[in-house]
Amino acid sequence: MTGYFIQAFIYLVAAVIAVPLAKRFGLGSVLGYLVAGVVIGPVLGLVGQETTTIQHFAEFGVVIMLFLVGMELDPKGLWAMRVRLLGLGGLQVVLTAAAGAAIAWWLGLVWQTALAVGLIFALSSTAIVLQTLSEKGLSKTEGGRSAFSVLLFQDIAVIPMLALIPLLALPELMGAAGDDHGHAGLSLVAHLPAWAHALVVVAAIGSVIVGGYYLGPLLFRYVIGSGLREVFTASALMLVIGIAALMSLVNLSPALGAFLAGIVLANSEFKHEIEANIEPFKGLLLGLFFITVGAGINFDVLAAEWVTVLGLGLAVIVVKAAILLVLALLFRVRGSNGWLFTLSLAQAGEFGFVLLTYSVQNSVIPVELSQVLSLAVALSMFLTPLLFIAYDKLVLPRYQTAKNDAREADTIEEQAPVIVAGVGRFGQIICRLLRANNIPIVALDHEIEQIENLRNIRIKSYFGDASRSDLLETAGIEHARLLVVAIDDRERAVGIVKHVKQFYPNVWVLARAFDRGHGYQLREAGADDVISETYHSALELGGHALTAMGVHPMRAKQMTWAFVQNEDAHADELFEAWKEIDEGISFSPRYGELFMKLEEALNTAMHQDWQAPQQEEVPVWTAPAQESNDQQESLKADSLKGD
Repeated sequence: MTGYFIQAFIYLVAAVIAVPLAKRFGLGSVLGYLVAGVVIGPVLGLVGQETTTIQHFAEFGVVIMLFLVGMELDPKGLWAMRVRLLGLGGLQVVLTAAAGAAIAWWLGLVWQTALAVGLIFALSSTAIVLQTLSEKGLSKTEGGRSAFSVLLFQDIAVIPMLALIPLLALPELMGAAGDDHGHAGLSLVAHLPAWAHALVVVAAIGSVIVGGYYLGPLLFRYVIGSGLREVFTASALMLVIGIAALMSLVNLSPALGAFLAGIVLANSEFKHEIEANIEPFKGLLLGLFFITVGAGINFDVLAAEWVTVLGLGLAVIVVKAAILLVLALLFRVRGSNGWLFTLSLAQAGEFGFVLLTYSVQNSVIPVELSQVLSLAVALSMFLTPLLFIAYDKLVLPRYQTAKNDAREADTIEEQAPVIVAGVGRFGQIICRLLRANNIPIVALDHEIEQIENLRNIRIKSYFGDASRSDLLETAGIEHARLLVVAIDDRERAVGIVKHVKQFYPNVWVLARAFDRGHGYQLREAGADDVISETYHSALELGGHALTAMGVHPMRAKQMTWAFVQNEDAHADELFEAWKEIDEGISFSPRYGELFMKLEEALNTAMHQDWQAPQQEEVPVWTAPAQESNDQQESLKADSLKGD
C-alpha cells in the first residue's frame, strides 16, 4: 500500500509543479503534463513499468471527455453538422490513411503493415485538441467547429479500424505477438458468428440509447431524493463506467458508447449537474494520461533511432497539415480559421497507442517497429502545443491586422468639437448619446468592423489609428473641446492621453479604464475624468442585489451613493499610494493600509445608512446628489468653454 501512495504522490507533485509553469510560459497544460511525465520517468526514473498499466486506466479520461462532449450536442446538432462530419471528417481520414500507407509501403513495409500504419497516423489527439481549444476559447470558432467535426468522425472511425486490423494479420508475426489474447473471455462476441455478433452490437447500442433516454432520468431523480451530493457523483460515474464496460464487452469503442450516452442526456434536466460532478475526474484522468505518455517514452530506443523518430514525427505533421490545408480550402474554412483547423489536427493521437497495441497483439506490426511508431506518435503530441503557440504568435496576429493594415486610413473630411477614439461596445454608447443631443463628433477606430457597425446606424466615423498624432491633427484635435478615449489597448490609451495633454492641454480628456490600476495610469497621464468600464454597471447590479435581499429600493440607492462618496473621499490618497507601487515597489504597506481604511469607512457608512430613520418618506440624499451632479456638469461645461 505504501508503494501506491508514493507513486500517486510522485505523479501529483509532477503535475502540480510542471503544469502551472507551462501555463505561465504560455505552453498550455497538455505540454506541462507531458514534460512532467518525461521528468519523473526517463529522466529521473521515479516511475517505471507501471506507467503502461496506469495509462490504460487514464485512457478513461478520454471516455469521460467524449461523454461530456456528447452532452453539449443533440441529434439535431449532429444532423446540422453532417456535411462537415461526413465530408470533411471522412475525407481527412481516408486521404491521410492513404497517404500514410503509401509512404510506409514506399519505405519497404508490406501492404498490411503499411495500411495499419496509415490508419494509426490518420487519427488526431481528441484530448489535446479539445482541451486546448477550450482553454483558449476557440471551440466556437469556424476552425474549432471544423476540427471538432473531424475529431468526432475519427473517434467513430476507430470502430471499423479495430474490426479491420485482425484481417491484416501476418503469419510470420503470429508466433511473436499473436498469442496474447488472455482477455478474450471478457468478450460477449468472441465466438459468435458474424450475424449474431452484429445483433449483439446493435442491441448494446440500442440499450445505451433507450436506457439513457428512459432510465437515466429515473435513476437521477431517485439519487437526488437521498440529498447526498456524493451519491449523485457516484451515480454519474457509474453510468459512464457501465457504458464503457458494455461497449468493451461487445468489442466497440468505450468512447463511442459514452459519446452516444452524452447525446441522449443532452436535453436532460440533470445535464448541468452531471457535467459539474464529472468534469474534475475528466481533467485529472486526462492529465494522468498525458503524464504516462511522457513517462512511457523509451529513451534507449529514442537514442538509437532518434533520426528516424524525429523524421517520422515531423513527416506526420507535415503530411497531415498539407492534407488538412487542402481540405480547409475545399470546404471554405478560410483565413485564420483554416490555419487553426490545420495546425490543431496535424498530430497523431492517443487512439494511435490503442491501435498500435492492438496491431501488435494481432500480428500486424512487429514489436520493434511499434516502439519507433509509438515514439513518433508521442513526439507529434509533444509538438502540438507548440503548433498552437505558433498559431497564437504568428498566424492570429497576422490575420487580425491584415485586413486593417491593407487599408489606408480614411481621409477625414470634417472636424468636430468632440473626438471619440474607439467605437467598440463602450464607445458606441457614447457616440449614440452625443448624436441624440445633436453634438457633432468625429469617431475613430482601427477595426474596420467597428467602423462599419457605426456607419450602419448613421454615425459618421473613420477608419484609422487614434494613437497616430497626424490623424488626431486631421480630426481637429487642436480645436476640439473634448476627447473621449475608449480604445481596447491599455498602453495605447495611456499614450494618447499623454500626447494630447502635453501638446493640447486645453482639450478635456475623458478616458475609459479597465480597472483601478489602469485608471491610475490614465490619471497620471493627465486625463481629466476617468471612468472604469464596469464600475457603474457593478454599482447598479449591487443595488439590485440589495433589493433582492429585502432592502427597500430607495435605501439601496442611498447605499450605492454612499459607496460612491466613500470611494471619492479616498481617491486622492489611494492614487498617491499607488504611485509607490508603479515606481517598482512590489507591495506598498501604505496602499494596503489606506485600502483597509476605505473598507472600514464603507462599513461605517453602510451601518449608518441602515440606522437612518425609517419614517423619512423622501431620502435626504436625493436633492444633494442632484445638486452635486448639476454642479459637476456646470464645472465641466465651464472648463470646456474656457479655451
